[in-house]
Amino acid sequence: MKKRILLVVGIFSLLFLLAGCSEIKQPITPESKGIWNHYIVYPLSWLIKETAHLLGGNYGWAIIIVTIIVRLAILPLMIKQTKSSKAMQALQPELTALRQKYSSKDQKTQQLLQQETMALFQKHGVNPMAGCFPLIIQMPILIGFYHAISRTREIAQGSFLWFDLGEKDPYYILPIVAGITTFIQQKMMMAGTANQNPQMAMMVWMMPIMIVIFAFNFPSALSLYWVVGNIFMIVQTYFIKGPELKAQAAGTSGGAKK
Repeated sequence: MKKRILLVVGIFSLLFLLAGCSEIKQPITPESKGIWNHYIVYPLSWLIKETAHLLGGNYGWAIIIVTIIVRLAILPLMIKQTKSSKAMQALQPELTALRQKYSSKDQKTQQLLQQETMALFQKHGVNPMAGCFPLIIQMPILIGFYHAISRTREIAQGSFLWFDLGEKDPYYILPIVAGITTFIQQKMMMAGTANQNPQMAMMVWMMPIMIVIFAFNFPSALSLYWVVGNIFMIVQTYFIKGPELKAQAAGTSGGAKK
């Protein structure tokens, strides 16, 4: 789990690095060279502009619709992540037993713990890193959205509700909503698991804080993308894990009454 946390931090650090590269000031066009521009940035820019054209030039709604399209495209990956999370949750008692069995910190014992843990994952067909794959897939899209917004004049100059899409939210409402919806989404995804693993509980808090920090400094259009994506994920998780979430809520309320 520590490796997973470091991976998430590394991905967000890469996001900051790429966001600050010199190419960010160059307008995106069909003639823009490079795999990054040709296959990610320009298609996103084109899709947002074409959608806005169909909506009478409203780039805010265009970003919302394109975000939903992108989320639907990666929905199979997200369903796989949810199933992986549930499988990891089911294995928690056995993982805890293994950690207790090999509690010694010497190198040989820790190697045995790793071997037994990997054998357990293989036995049940669980990939402990599967939950990170959707995040890895999302990051290029998120960075691509940032570049598309910053390098497409029409998008950056558009406005929606109370904010300019190419500027930071003057009231910091979107960054805060992005953090809150990230927290809710993380809490739902890790329902029943975080209590058994303190490191996973830390992830529930760390991700929203990082999102808020980044959103404070990014264009509002990117925060809008993140908020809409989170709401989509919350609804998706509710339908996939609905019975499980209801059972957990009933158990929690029942325990509180006692």
